[in-house]
Formats: sequence, structure tokens, C-alpha cells
Amino acid sequence: MPDTPASAMPSPEDLVGRLFESAVGAMDLFALYAGEKLGWYRSLAESGPATSAELAARTATNERYAREWLEQQATTGILVADGAQDAALRRFSLPEGYSAVLVDRESELFVSPLGRFVASVFAQAIPIVEAFRTGGGVGWEAFGEEMRTAQADFNRPFFQNSLVAGYLSQVPGVDAALSATGARVAEIGPGGGWAAIAIARGYPNARIDGFDIDAASVELANANVREAGVADRVTITHKDAGAPDLRGTYDLVCAFECVHDMPDPVSVLATMRRLVKPRGTVLVMDERVGEEFGAVGDLIERLFYGFSLGVCLPDGMSRAGSVGTGTVMRPPTFREYCRDAGFADVEILPLEHDMFRFYRLVV
Repeated sequence: MPDTPASAMPSPEDLVGRLFESAVGAMDLFALYAGEKLGWYRSLAESGPATSAELAARTATNERYAREWLEQQATTGILVADGAQDAALRRFSLPEGYSAVLVDRESELFVSPLGRFVASVFAQAIPIVEAFRTGGGVGWEAFGEEMRTAQADFNRPFFQNSLVAGYLSQVPGVDAALSATGARVAEIGPGGGWAAIAIARGYPNARIDGFDIDAASVELANANVREAGVADRVTITHKDAGAPDLRGTYDLVCAFECVHDMPDPVSVLATMRRLVKPRGTVLVMDERVGEEFGAVGDLIERLFYGFSLGVCLPDGMSRAGSVGTGTVMRPPTFREYCRDAGFADVEILPLEHDMFRFYRLVV
């Protein structure tokens, strides 16, 4: 990513315009959060167009607030309003296909969790900024249920729809190993459990053990595992993956989008090396960022830096002795962690995804 000369930067007036648009976008995300949380999108998707009074009655919410939200959503281009001039008679609807973006948690277009992300960050804005001053942190548990479920729901469609068929099955040796009777998988940092569920569904012979340091995430993951009907083969345990007593013999040891959050990634990677059986596979999926820093970043890199400032770096820094990686973990940094953990090499797999990069760690 090349550096941008000062002459190519926007003018002060253009910067004002960009930041003004960002403020409007932030308000859109707040409205997204409200619409998801209060069930307004789901009501429009499942029960059809509504006036403000009808929507409020359907969802047990206040009509005046529902009306303002409906009008804002039409004004910002998310909902469609009919031509009625009387506000009480005006009906609003979701355009064709928009339920996949706003309601359907299994759709790969689903982005409603972004509202929960932003709401959770701003709820912790004061302690986060204080951490910037002192060098402290704000732990994952402080962000609460909204952030926890947002993270799980944001990645769920990818895990459910694409992880096995489009990615794991393409990694040399993995498909055959996990198809065999008695196959074992260890997942580090399973979050909401959706990757483990996808692996269990894709490989009926495999047993999956997940290890997570966050007790509430373990509870959420096990609830999802039970609901998915794979609790006989998936177990999520509250345990630090860096613990030296964590041992086993696994065909696949994996960590999906969590290494950059870890205060001590080297010890966890060393555990992964210890867990894998001879000729097994150690696989890490993390953010697809540039090999090196360079201004100005693309939209995805800007998003990841935003996540890092608001969530991942404060979380990582919340524990003593943290290396403070942050969301933007570039390949050279990850390779250094892997070498320190005792791996001989790191291979970037030719698996294309807009947001994720896949690494195979060579023992």
C-alpha cells in the first residue's frame, strides 16, 4: 500500500464534507441498532408494510419514536414510503432483498450486527479513551452481551455457508483427515461457536473441542451448539489456551479471527503446536490487511483500524504484559509470533476472501 503525498490529500473543505458524511453514517448505524434491537426490521420483513401506529402495536413500542425512525429510514434510503401526505396514514416497507441485509442471520449479506458493534464501543467510550491516556485497557467482558453477540452474528453466515466447503476442504490434507473416523479438531477462541458447529455439520465423523477464556462466550457457544443439535460432538470449555497443561492430539488445530486479540499470542500459538498430531494441520484465519503500513488505506483497512481502536486493542491491552497487537496484525508480525512459538514456517494459503487471510503454520 503506497504512501500518499500531501498534495493528494483532500482539501480542508473536502475533509469537512467527508467527516460530515461520517457523522451521518454514525447516526445511520445508531438507527440500524434501534431497528434491529426493537424488532422493527423483522416486523416489516415478516408482517409487511406498516404505518407508524401499526409498527408500534406489532412491536410493543412507542408510536412517536416508531414514526421518527420510519421517516429517518426512508430519508436515508433504507425503507420505502408510500405517497401518503398524512403522517398517520403513511406506510413504510422494506425493498425487495433488504431482509437479507437487515434480518436474515444466515445470509452472507447480513450486516445488522455493525449497529451493535458501534453501540457497544460508544457505551465504553470514556474508559477506552482513558486507557489511551494511561496504557490500560478495557476487557472483552466489559463490552457485554451486545458486542459478544454482534461478533458471533457477524461471522456466523461465513462460517455456516462457506467455511467448510469453500475453505477448510481446500486446505491440503484437511478434508481427508476430518472425514476419517475418530477425527479430532481443537478450536482456540470459538466465540459464539459457529465455526465449531459448521465443522461438526460438515464432518460428521469429527469431534470438536473449543477453548475460550471468556466465560460468557463459552455459555453462548454451548447454547448455540445445543440448539444446532451437535452437542454430542462439540464441547466448548472455559480455559486459557495458553495454559501449559492443555494437551491433546488433534488432526486440525485452528483459530478463527482471534489471535490479534490475544495479550500473549506466542504462548497460545505454542499450545496449538503442542496440540496438533504429527502431519496434522495448524490453521489460523485473521484479518486480510496489507503486508505493510501505507497511507491512505482502503475501506477494509480503515474498518479494521476502527475495530482496533474501539475494541481489539483495548481488549488486548487489558491484561498485564500484553504485546498489544490490535486488529491490524500484518503478516510479518504474525510470522514473528509463529517463529517465537516454535513453528518452522508460515504459509499464506491461496484462499481468497475480502476480509480474511488464511495461514497454515508449519511445524
